[in-house]
Amino acid sequence: MDGHKDFTLNPINYPRPKLLAFLEKIHSIGMKYIVLIDPGIGVNSSYGVYQRAIANDVFIKYEGEPYLAQVWPGAVNFPDFLNPKTVAWWGDEIQRFHELVPVDGLWIDMNEASNFCSGKCTIPEGKQCPSGTGPGWECCLDCKNITKTKWDDPPYKINASGLKVPIGFKTIATSAVHYNGVLEYDAHSLYGFSQAIATHKALQGLEGKRPFILSRSTYVGSGKYAAHWTGDNKGTWEDLKYSISTVLNFGIFGVPMVGADICGFYPAPTEELCNRWIEVGAFYPFSRDHANYYSPRQELYQWESVTKSAQNALGMRYKLLPYLYTLTYFAHISGAPIARPLFFSFPAFKECHGLSTQFLLGSSLMVSPVLEQGETKVKALFPPGSWYNVFDMTQTVVSKGQYFTLDAPLHVVNVHLYQNTILPMQQGGMISKEARMTPFTLIVSFPAGASKGEAKGSLYLDNDELPEMKLGSGYSTYVELYATLDQGIVKVWSEVEEGKFALD
Repeated sequence: MDGHKDFTLNPINYPRPKLLAFLEKIHSIGMKYIVLIDPGIGVNSSYGVYQRAIANDVFIKYEGEPYLAQVWPGAVNFPDFLNPKTVAWWGDEIQRFHELVPVDGLWIDMNEASNFCSGKCTIPEGKQCPSGTGPGWECCLDCKNITKTKWDDPPYKINASGLKVPIGFKTIATSAVHYNGVLEYDAHSLYGFSQAIATHKALQGLEGKRPFILSRSTYVGSGKYAAHWTGDNKGTWEDLKYSISTVLNFGIFGVPMVGADICGFYPAPTEELCNRWIEVGAFYPFSRDHANYYSPRQELYQWESVTKSAQNALGMRYKLLPYLYTLTYFAHISGAPIARPLFFSFPAFKECHGLSTQFLLGSSLMVSPVLEQGETKVKALFPPGSWYNVFDMTQTVVSKGQYFTLDAPLHVVNVHLYQNTILPMQQGGMISKEARMTPFTLIVSFPAGASKGEAKGSLYLDNDELPEMKLGSGYSTYVELYATLDQGIVKVWSEVEEGKFALD
């Protein structure tokens, strides 16, 4: 960005001709490019986005004027996404930006909305704000507290940021006004959600493809429009552990495409922690390594050992893409989470009701990671039945519903497939587009040693970019898979809906 301003390019670091050449290269092999934008629009009379915003009257107001706040560009105003004019203006800005840089999706950050200042602020005269030195998140506007209404100082107090500060602390003042007189007090939790809907509409309007949006702030219903990550987590063993329950909770909240920043957002993780984190994170529905700008580099290839763990775990993820994509289809049509607590599949098995150190992908793939420093074994609970190690199918755990201690040296993550399942897999690849073109394998799991058995699975296929995941268009195929075992004879068959897409 140019000075952190939305929908701009830094001409020195990202000259447009070079960026376009880079995008042509990555697009030609099927990779995607997603950039971050914040909702705050820089107050700057020479900035076209701001000029058009003022002309269209799109900002949240305080006492009749656009509410002034501070984020990365300095002084900003916040678009009011409850206003239909704002939605149209935002769509137009995204279209203009897309003509400048053909991005494949947008990551909408800081949309709680986050504000580095609190209260009623003015731009100071005679000093630069921000100064350009020191951390950019220190408030440099002239501000005074707003406490004069019951909306700004309600009779109950919240423990905001653990500091027992007023309700409008470091966000939009709660007595600020949205479209049609709606108070920020009543609309605060909808800010990120309303931005996600507006962004979704804009991106879908560009090329008629399925949008990818990643939003930090969410609300009930956000999962229909956006993916989510769990915010600025720490690079600690404790936060690695918390990431599992957070991801599982978000699935229950109806946000299925969710993950935590792998290796932690800040401070720097240890090499061992990063090894263990990618072994969990490769199996988050949304899988991303991401860190604070001020932290040391932590890409997975920065350490030889982490590279090896990542190749192992991500290699398996890319083989499981057909299964994960089918789970995404089920999430879309039914709301079923992709990552699930064990009790979703084993509700009668009480031992797993409080368990959040292991998780399932779909109904039958169980991830049992190492979450403790220095450990090379993991104690994992196995619900009753036969479980097969997906990295080595000869390794089987037959459980009556008890804990087993599994070997888990640094590069090993334990992932097991439950009995009675047909798991569709492909052969993997360096990028998902390549992986999805490889031949299929069906793994059919019967109970160990059984002479009779049944197994089931399913597979949804489309071109990955249809606006809607649905059958009946001729552009998608759904396959129900069945198998039986009887007296040593295995039969496998399928029932196909809308076979045209897959056959083509």
